Amino acid sequence: MSDEPKPGGQLTRDVGFGWFRRAAGASDTTMCPLAPQADSVKTARDVTRTTLQQWGLSELSDDAALVVSELVTNAVRYALYPVNRVGDRPITLTLVRVAPHVLLAVSDPSDQAPSPVQPDFVSEHGRGLYIVETYSQAWGWDALDEGGKAVWALFRTGD
Repeated sequence: MSDEPKPGGQLTRDVGFGWFRRAAGASDTTMCPLAPQADSVKTARDVTRTTLQQWGLSELSDDAALVVSELVTNAVRYALYPVNRVGDRPITLTLVRVAPHVLLAVSDPSDQAPSPVQPDFVSEHGRGLYIVETYSQAWGWDALDEGGKAVWALFRTGD
């Protein structure tokens, strides 16, 4: 397993959500549980903007807020929530700063992998992962040990 992200922004599954979680200190991590409902998208945007501002990274706010909106929307819309497990593992927004990167991750209880589709720019749906890929340095997903998955997007800071 690699010790850090590869030069030029090339990430592998070995350097994804888990690596960033382990590498970051407590002051460089923000977690926010979110309910599986539409108004969680606004909460996630607000938490993202506030966290980036506190870290002195306001220049990432617009792109990061757009990406986190798409990730949370997908988690709310597509994640499968068994009736008896919704409260056990909510959607969770995690922001992790490991200079010169910030990783945004949205975890949910579904084990189903995200599936990018060719975007249809006339339709109202189907562009989420295209937007995530366009506005972030890299994106991916990792299965979680406790079940479910984390879909993440990586941003490079000016550091």
